[in-house]
Amino acid sequence: MIKKIEHIGIASKNIDESLTVFDKLLGRSTYKTEKVASEGVKTHFYKVGESKIELLEATSEKSPISNFISKKGEGMHHLALYVDNIYTELERLNSLGFEAIGEVKKGADNKLICFLHPKTTSGVLIELCQEQFE
Repeated sequence: MIKKIEHIGIASKNIDESLTVFDKLLGRSTYKTEKVASEGVKTHFYKVGESKIELLEATSEKSPISNFISKKGEGMHHLALYVDNIYTELERLNSLGFEAIGEVKKGADNKLICFLHPKTTSGVLIELCQEQFE
């Protein structure tokens, strides 16, 4: 079951400029920065109420964020929805015709993640995420 908007991911071409803009806009600094090598990205998180804003910085020219920026420019990359059980929710959504991109995997901020293809979600890349329990 989808519980809430977990975060909004924003692709950044120049992370220093984006951090300055969002620090000013939100009146605070990021609370967490983390590299996710498997995705070729460095993430920078801001807490805003119960949700977060995640600035995404490519760490390689072959990363999905580099690819996104070269095609669409910087800006909103994805909407992340928090679920209580990512496997059950993915099965439910697949049965309704939504198409996953890849498998469930480890993401940033101690989450398990999986993406839904924008062609099945009205053009919006959706990330499903849940806490990773060890």
